[in-house]
This record gives sequence, structure tokens and C-alpha cells, in this order.
Amino acid sequence: MTLAPSPLERLSRARSDLRLGVPVVVSEAGEGAVVLAVETLTAERLADLRGLGAPELVLTARRAETLKARAYDGDLARIAVPDDEGATWLKAMADPADDLRVPMKGPFRSLRDGTADLHRASIRLAKASHLLPAAVVVRLADAARLAARYGLTAVTVAEVADDDPTVLHPVVAARLPMAAAAAGRLHVFRPDSGAEEHYAVEVGRPDRGQPVLARLHSACFTGDVLGSLKCDCGPQLRAALAQMGEAGAGVLLYLNQEGRGIGLANKMRAYALQDQGFDTVEANHRLGFEDDERDFRLGADILRQMGFRSVRLLTNNPKKIAMMERCGLQVVDRVPLRVGLTAENAGYLATKAAKSGHLL
Repeated sequence: MTLAPSPLERLSRARSDLRLGVPVVVSEAGEGAVVLAVETLTAERLADLRGLGAPELVLTARRAETLKARAYDGDLARIAVPDDEGATWLKAMADPADDLRVPMKGPFRSLRDGTADLHRASIRLAKASHLLPAAVVVRLADAARLAARYGLTAVTVAEVADDDPTVLHPVVAARLPMAAAAAGRLHVFRPDSGAEEHYAVEVGRPDRGQPVLARLHSACFTGDVLGSLKCDCGPQLRAALAQMGEAGAGVLLYLNQEGRGIGLANKMRAYALQDQGFDTVEANHRLGFEDDERDFRLGADILRQMGFRSVRLLTNNPKKIAMMERCGLQVVDRVPLRVGLTAENAGYLATKAAKSGHLL
């Protein structure tokens, strides 16, 4: 029967459940655990979890480094939740908003017995849900029975860890006259994962047999819409479209990967940390994220579906060039895009050059 949800559909449900504060079950090779995201955890559900077993807090190694907790598993830390600590303590462990006011939250009892595959899957689910990368995990011998009893979404470690690129499906394309070019079309692509849609702005009628002037632009609500002076995203967006309009052809891929893939809420958390004196990379690390959590394979997939095989890439980021070439698209030229420098974002741009390798 095809009426039952597929593994991909169950993963989409799991992400939604975690955002709602509903537990999910993760299993592997006969082992299982019930998982809740710390950000949406309630005192009532934490009490219910404690009725099942000993809760463990899982954090990324980046967040653990800030807290001075031992990350015995390399990429993450498993920490025993003290019996006298509740949801407030757990949220403070996950969210660095109060780190300067309350720098010492330990001592911690880091765990190292057994494998961390269930915990690693939990972190991956939290990140995919655009929540803080922290989860409460309770190991269970009968996790599948618990899922069936309470109607909880159940996924496997292998399903969560699947790193195959998201499959995008074209939904619709329509004519869109723009200030940059009267001859424009907007293409909408929908991922089969149930995540955000992505867009391709086609300027003019680019020749599919020739390298197309292209840009991979990540959504930036604050810069693109509000005109934020903290970044150069808005000026880059407008400059790229203007350059394509002047050239008579081009494709701008607008990828919904806000905040380098961590989502708008976490991006605002990073902004709050920057106001405390941390740079953009340090802020991401204190939140528990890597420098950049985006997946640029999405852009390569869209370009291939549109019939392009080579590009002249508008970018200052060498990583985008390397990714396009790994995905089978030839980058015949890098076209610099140096615009948008302000007094407010000078430090941000310097950090991108020094720590992320941008050519500025």
C-alpha cells in the first residue's frame, strides 16, 4: 500500500513534531530512543520522559566547547541531566543568550559508554527543523512499542543520516517583468522532503548551450527585504539582477537557506551574540552550528533541470565554485560581486574573508 508515509515523509513529520514540542522515536539495530528538542521542551513532557528512563542532553561539539563540557564522541557531547535540574537548565545549556551572565553551568557528567548514533541523529533532526541543535534523549528497549502506543513518529538512524541531495521538482514558471529586466520568468521548485521551496529567476532567454551568468543567492530576509546594513546580501541581490539585465540574460537562484542554513530565528540569536562582541563565525559556534550549514547542491540541481551545463558564476565564495564542479557543472569564469560595504558590516565582511575564505 502507498497510503502509509514513506521514510522521507516520516522525516518531514519528525521535523514538524519537534518544532511543535512533540517527541519522536529514533531507532537503530534494535536500539531506540525517544527524543525531544530542547528549544520546544516543556516541564510536563520532561517529567514524562523521566518516567521512561534517565534523560541525556546531547549538544554539538561546538556548543560543548563553549560550555567546557567534554565531547567524548568527537562531534557531540552526551551529558547526564541532573535529577534536580529541569527544563530551564536544559534551555540555558542550549541557548547562549545568558552565557555571559551565567558562564558556569556545570560541573557536567559527560557520558561515553555505548554508541552515539541515536544522539547524532537527534542533533541532525533538530538542525533540519531550524531549532537550536540540542536534544533530550531517553534510551528505551521498547521504543517501537512506545511509538505505536502514543502515535509518535518513528524514524531510523539511517533515514536521518541519508546525505543524498534533496530532489527538487519544478512546480510552475511564469513571466515576471522586473525592474532589472522586463523579460523575466520565475521558476518555483519544490523539494520532495517537504522543506522550503526554492526559486530560479530567469532573466531574458539564456542560451542553454552557452555558459550562463548565474548566482546562487541564499535568502536573507533582513538584507533583501529590510535593507539591513549588517550584511551585503541586499546589495548583492540587486547588483546581480542588474548585471544580468545589462547582459540581457542570466539566472539567479534564490535558495531558502536563511542565515547560512540555520534559519531566521537562529540567525537573530547569532545577531544578539554579535552585539555582545562575537564575530559571525564565533556566534554560530556558540549556538552549536558550523560556520556554514547550507547545501549548495540544490542550486546545481536547479540549473541542470533548467538545461544548463556550464556557468559564469557571480560569487566571492570559492566553496560555491568547488561545489558546482563536484556536481558536474563547469564553472568557466568567476565574476566578482563586491558591493554593499558599510561601516556597520565592515567587520562582518572581514570575518568572511579571514575565516570563510571569501575573495573580498
